[in-house]
Formats: sequence, C-alpha cells, structure tokens
Amino acid sequence: MSFDHDVVIVGSGFGGSVAALRLAEKGYRVHVYEAGRRFEDNDFAKTNWDVRRYLWAPNLGCFGVQRIHRLPHVMILAGAGVGGGSLNYANTLYQPGSEFFADRQWPSGDWQAELAPHYRTASRMLGVVDKYPAAGPVEEMMRGAAEDLGVEASFRLAPTGVFYGAPGVSVPDPFFGGDGPDRTGCTFCGNCMVGCRVGAKNTLMKNYLALAERRGVTIEPLRTVTEVVPRRGGGFNVTTAQSGSLVNRRVKRVSAEQVIFAGGTWGTQQLLHRMKGSGALPKLSSTLGSLTRTNSEALDGAVAVDVPETMGLASGVAITTSFHIDERTHVENVRYGPGSNLMGMLATVLVPGDRGLAARLGSLVRQLVRAPLTALRLSSLRRWSERGVIALVMQNADNSLTLSLKRRLGGLIKPGLTSAQGEGEPNPSYLPGAHTAVKAIAARLQQASGVRAEARGSWPEVFGIPLTAHFLGGAVVSASVEQGVVDEYHRVWNYPGLHVVDGAAVPANPGVNPSLTITAMAERALSYWPRKGEADARPNQGGNESAR
Repeated sequence: MSFDHDVVIVGSGFGGSVAALRLAEKGYRVHVYEAGRRFEDNDFAKTNWDVRRYLWAPNLGCFGVQRIHRLPHVMILAGAGVGGGSLNYANTLYQPGSEFFADRQWPSGDWQAELAPHYRTASRMLGVVDKYPAAGPVEEMMRGAAEDLGVEASFRLAPTGVFYGAPGVSVPDPFFGGDGPDRTGCTFCGNCMVGCRVGAKNTLMKNYLALAERRGVTIEPLRTVTEVVPRRGGGFNVTTAQSGSLVNRRVKRVSAEQVIFAGGTWGTQQLLHRMKGSGALPKLSSTLGSLTRTNSEALDGAVAVDVPETMGLASGVAITTSFHIDERTHVENVRYGPGSNLMGMLATVLVPGDRGLAARLGSLVRQLVRAPLTALRLSSLRRWSERGVIALVMQNADNSLTLSLKRRLGGLIKPGLTSAQGEGEPNPSYLPGAHTAVKAIAARLQQASGVRAEARGSWPEVFGIPLTAHFLGGAVVSASVEQGVVDEYHRVWNYPGLHVVDGAAVPANPGVNPSLTITAMAERALSYWPRKGEADARPNQGGNESAR
C-alpha cells in the first residue's frame, strides 16, 4: 500500500523526539505533529507575566509553553510547543533508584540492567552535567536544611542538562561534532521554566529534533491530532485540526503505516480514551487509564517577607540541589528568575493536610487573622521569585489514579478526562514530608538572610488537590493485554502498528524527575525497530501480526 508517511508521531516531547531521530536514522519517512507552536530562543516570554507567550490556552489566544490541567484528584503542570516539556522543564535529569525498577508492573526481566545503556545514551544526547557547577548561598541553605533534618548524607548537587560555557558567549555546536546548532553559555538568569532565551538549555530543539530535521523529519506545529483510525488493508488515517481554532479548524487527514503516540501523558491518554470511546480503536486494553501516576508529588515552599539581597534566590538554573528526607521522599529546590512571579498566585499559607476541608480552611483563616500584615507581605507577588524557594517533593510510593472519560455538557462537547483513586495506596492530597522539609528550608532561609521567612503551601492543596509537574502512566508497559496498554516494545496490544513512547508508558513512580527515564525508555523501544525494509526481529504479539 501507499502511505503519505511511513510513521506519524503525535507529539514532540522526549519520547517523540527520540522516535523522530532514531527512525530517520533507520530510513523511515517521519512526520511529527505538535499541538503547540514552534519557538526560537527569542520567542520565549521574558517573564511568565507575558501570559500569551507563557501559558497554553489556545482558545484564549495564549500559545505559550505552560499547560495547566485539572482533575478531581490532582492539578497538572505540563509543557507545550515543539520540544514538548523540554521547553519549560527544569532541565533536571536524575536516574531513579532500584525501587522503581522493582515495581511489579514491569514485564519480566532485569529492567534496570536492560535500560542502563539507554540511560547512558540519553544522558549523552541531553548533555547531562553530573553536578550543578555554580553552587552558592541557596545551595548551602539547602545543605543546611538537610543537615537540620539529619539527612545531610543524602544531599547532592543536581544533574542538569545545560550548556555551561562562557556566560552569554555563543560557540559552534559543542555536543555533536558540529552537527547540532550553535550554543550560548548559561547566564544563570533563573528562567529555565519560562523558556530559555539564551540558548543554553539543552531542550530537544538543541539535540534530538535538530538532528532529526537534518535527516529529513518534518515537523508541523499548531496541529492537534483528533483521530487515529485503522485503514482497511493496513496502516492508519490520522486526522488533525488547527490548534485553538473554534471556527475554521482546517481539518486534514494523512495516512501512515505506523503511528507513535507521544503527546505526553495527558495528550496520549485523552486521545486513546476518545478513540476507544468512539469505537475507532475498540480493542484497546481495558486497563487504559489504570496506573496513572503523579510521581506522588507536592509543591510547597518557603518565602521571606523582604528580598534577602545576599542570597540571590532567583539566580541560577531552575533546580540545583536535592536531598532525601526518608527512603522514598526526595526534595529539590526550584526557582524562577527575577520578574517571573506569576506562579506565586498558587501559593498561600501552609495548612495541616491530614484534616478535613473545614479544618484546613479554619487553619488558613486563623493564620491570616493572627498576623494579617505578615500574611499580606508573604502573599505579595512583588519580587516573589526573589523572596522564596519552591520545594518540589517527589516519592517513589506505590500509589496511582485511574483515568476515564466523562461526558461534558450532556454530550454537547467532547468528553474529557476524570479521575478516581487507583491501585496501591491512595494518591496523597499532601505529603507530611514536604511540610517537614519546607519548614526546615524556611528556618535556614531566615537564619542565612536575617529576613523573616515562613513555610508556604498552595491553594490547590488547601482544597485537597495536590500539584504535580510529572504526570505519568495510564498506558503502561506490560506483559499482557490484561495488565497494560503496550507490550515491552511499546507496541499497543491488539494494534501492533500503534506505539506509545512517552510518559504514559512509564509503569511506576520514579520519585525523581522523569525526563531522563522517558528518554531512556524511548531509546530502548526504538533500538528494537528494524531498519526500513529489513525483517522485524521483535516477536509477534501473542500470535497477532508483527509491528510491520
């Protein structure tokens, strides 16, 4: 049969970018659809107050890098644009511990050993620097907080994907023998998560996607995939529409022999759920939506009433240190650069999370009434990023959500995703360890700066809804169709010409930033693809036709 493309990739984040490059190297004609826009370095917002360039709300004319989704049990921060989450992630690239690979969901085998060479490849491609090289007062403050908690031995400087050349100086590609784009040394402006205007951050546009385009991959931005349907005789029809267009949607349809879902956990799950619900892909596993993970996260922090001028809280890269307060709870400091104060709107007083809503609201009111002037100063958005430290707290705990479709407005608009508690422990609405950590960080901030500082929580947490920046799972790798959505080669069960190669395939909470793991899993999956025209050495799916 004749197809418009050999492979269509839905999304251009970590998994999609790996797939694009590796398949191009193997001779496939690859086309990538990305719902977000394409950014050059100087297209990113200068601060996150520039909501049209920072937030992703296309129906409102906002075509930025920051997605925000809400479910009954979690609020999700994700990325948008060509390069996916790499555009606004904190360039932090940890490999998880052995507990992650021991999760019962993995198909049989030693997955830590299986993925080890692919972690090495992913680290090289993403330009990982093992230890943040510019430690200063903030890093010493975090070391002190770890010491106060009795866990100084677990403190470390974070591994980051940043080009630390001469600050602000551009040089020819230093990573790929001149095959990649020119790069500029990091200026430590702190705005990694708004979008790096310097060109120092190792986004996917600086490695995988840049190299893929040089090998003939085509990328079409601002196209939202709305349907993937099997064709009679083989292959798939892929339908797209103009992102954010309510009237002239400019619907297009192309054919492809194979399709890779790589739109991030939210995008991939939403599309698969809708295809299963509409009958387009009726044989998708009944486990779709199960084992959806939040990385068991919380986002709290510590804020001072005035700017601690000697601390330089907003100077550096986004995440620079971490420590473990117990065997499964991992704490990182997070920063935005000067002027990027928008996300401070999510912050409020820290309330006890182990109580009901009425008690949490009562605690909030009492704290505000007890010291209204201090509360006002702490809540001020003026120079917020220069006054505080965000704490990103993650766990490798075995908890999950189950996602499903929910009708909206009586079926007048497309159904959306909803959540319920899933397998394992209940997905937490707050983390006691996070509260312990931010209190220690606040104490050290006040001690180091001489400025009053307090631990802070978030408005969603007050209402029992945790925040996560790392939404995973729901279409996980598995040993059978009864246990997950894709096989160990990331082929969709019952549809071996479809593949899931993004965070949705991750089967467990890694307890660290998952970008390196998503990249390594994608490298492994793509390493098993045959070169175009050669025999496929992967085994058939339980007697079904092979991936080709």
